[in-house]
Amino acid sequence: MSETERQFAICIRNDGYEESLEPRKIYEILEDSIAAQHGMIRVIDEEGEDYLYPKEWFLPIQLPETIEQAVLELTHRSPAA
Repeated sequence: MSETERQFAICIRNDGYEESLEPRKIYEILEDSIAAQHGMIRVIDEEGEDYLYPKEWFLPIQLPETIEQAVLELTHRSPAA
């Protein structure tokens, strides 16, 4: 996936995953056609790892380029930064 094809979604549920997911937060989504067949979505979570979560916990969104870049800078920043 190229930089221009990044996908994002807003978390609307986090049942049992309160430490990993934050409602109302924007998350980067990774394309995973096999997960999609099972009603799941691959999300980069709070720890920066990608995990599968139920698709209905997220609403896909399109971000203007400037906001997308700001979100990426914040989410890919090292903890010491």
